Amino acid sequence: MSVKIRLQRHGKKGKPFYWVVAADARSKRDGKYLEKIGTYNPNTNPATIDLNLESAVQWLHNGAQPTDTARAILSYKGALLKHHLDGGVRKGALTQDQADAKLTEWLDAKAGKVDSKKEGLSKVQADAKAKALKAEKEVNAKRLAAAAQAETEANATEETTEEVVADEAPEAEAATEEVVAETSAEEAPVAEEVPATEEAPVAEAEAPAAEEQNNEEKEA
Repeated sequence: MSVKIRLQRHGKKGKPFYWVVAADARSKRDGKYLEKIGTYNPNTNPATIDLNLESAVQWLHNGAQPTDTARAILSYKGALLKHHLDGGVRKGALTQDQADAKLTEWLDAKAGKVDSKKEGLSKVQADAKAKALKAEKEVNAKRLAAAAQAETEANATEETTEEVVADEAPEAEAATEEVVAETSAEEAPVAEEVPATEEAPVAEAEAPAAEEQNNEEKEA
């Protein structure tokens, strides 16, 4: 029976999550498996990989063939390197202590690279967050400045309107006084002419009376 080390898909739609399994090459991709030896989550940055190193190396020793993606995962976690070093130990090219030291050195260097990448990503995220915060502060400052300017302009308009009203008030009072004076001047002659009109008939009535008296005197 040929054995493959491959990925078995799990997770939600659009967010896949994989198991690293050793399975019969004839079984379906998501079918039965012989052993689960790790997990792979590509949704994080960097991707999260959890691998049972000893089990993975043992399956490699037994002749299991990894798929391309599984091979990349095994290489990333040092399983292929350990498999190679164990072969050297079996052949007598190096001792087990030397193989373990080489593997430990490689794993430490790999962990340092991963940590550096994480720090770089954290710095990039922090810079992006700082830029977004700065841009938001600038937008808020512009809004406050615009609001203050609008309020200043509104106050200036109100003051101008009050000044115009204050300047026009004396002129309006003067015009009102002139109208009242003209009205009084026009009404005064009318009051004086009425008695004169009434007295004129009286004078005319007295004139015939005086003529009659003179005629009587002449006849006498």
